[in-house]
Parts: sequence; C-alpha cells; structure tokens
Amino acid sequence: MNVSPGSDRPEGIRVEVLRVGAREDIALVRIRGFIDTTTAPEVHRVLAELQREGLVNILVDMAGVGYVSSAGWGAFVGEIRDLREKGGDLRVAHMSPEVREVFEMLEFHRIIESYEHVEEAIDDFDLSLGLDITRGVVRRAPESAPETVLAAAPRMEPMTSPQSLTEDMLPIQEKIRRIVIEFPLGGLWHIWKTLRSPRFGHTRINPLRLYRILREMNLETKEKRFRFYRSR
Repeated sequence: MNVSPGSDRPEGIRVEVLRVGAREDIALVRIRGFIDTTTAPEVHRVLAELQREGLVNILVDMAGVGYVSSAGWGAFVGEIRDLREKGGDLRVAHMSPEVREVFEMLEFHRIIESYEHVEEAIDDFDLSLGLDITRGVVRRAPESAPETVLAAAPRMEPMTSPQSLTEDMLPIQEKIRRIVIEFPLGGLWHIWKTLRSPRFGHTRINPLRLYRILREMNLETKEKRFRFYRSR
C-alpha cells in the first residue's frame, strides 16, 4: 500500500506501508527520499494514521533515505511516547552510514532502537510480542518494485532559531572547554543546549559543525572529554 500517492505527497519523499511479522501486525514503513522540515509532516501523518488503524508496532526501513534532519528525527521521536503507552514501539532499520552517523552523533540511539537489517528487526518485534520464531518459517519483509524518486536536493538544516542573538565574547572552543570542565560526562546534545543558553550568549551552531569542532579539539567522545577534565 502506497500511502503517499500522486500529487498529494510532498516533493522528495515516497512512503509505502506493508504488514509484516508472524501475525502481520507490524507496520513496515518504507521511506524513499529525504526527511526534513518539508517532508517530516508527511511522515507524521503516516505514523498517526497507522496508530488510528490500531498498528502500534512500527518498523521504519531507512534504506532509501539519503538524509534526515533534526525535524525528521523529531517526527519519529514525537510518536514514540504514544506508541509505547499503547504497548507498541517504533524502531528503525537499514540506515546508510551517513544517516547513522548523524543519528548517533545527535544521540537519538538512546531513544530509538535501530537494526542493521529489516529481517532482524521483524524477528525482534515478534519475540517481544511473545511469538516463537524458531517454529515455522520466519516471515521476511516483502520485496517491492524498485521506484525512482525525483527529489530536490535536501537542505542541511541547522538546529537553531532563525533569530539573531547576542554572541558571547569567548571563542567557541573556550566555551566548549568550560562546558566540558563543568560537566565532563555530558553528551553532544548537552553541549549544544548549553551553548544556546544565555550564559554563553545564545551561541548558534549546527550540531554537525559542533561535532567537527569537538573532533578538532580531540573531544568528540565522552571518554576523551573525561580524560581532558582529569588532566587539568
């Protein structure tokens, strides 16, 4: 079932929903294109419609997705609480290395469970539902005909407010050092939010750029940041 047909779907995305699993009660959502502020509402609409149909176990196949912005990940995170309250969950599978890098860098892996392969995720869903997948034939995700999606190039979106805010006089590297010294076990998300606080002049920075700066400072992991803290 293609739930984003014709002219109704936003440019740059195609969404297809299949029922999979031993009891066919898992919604496999295949997305092709990119997910940003222009296409995230379509993802939200599809996920909300699945919930209205009573499908609360949702697996998103990301094999055809080339880029996901913070708004795109927000569309998934926004549905997880409702799904889990209903006894279900949302999981993702088959991310490209580029998409996975941002997924882990922004620490969404702490919220959304991910898998390398769709079949592995389906089996895990069935096991969580109390089904014995060792008996009988394990259902695999049905193959769909290849599709060509003509998509406009995605716009890399900073996770910042468009407002012009006052900058602190300290250079960005010094701001980061002070944050790390005060909270050495904080993740990238904590550093990003603290930089945006009034104390640091509401510093606006794209998370990707922040990660690159942390790498240049040799502070891109919690272990390295803790070693820096201990070395002072």
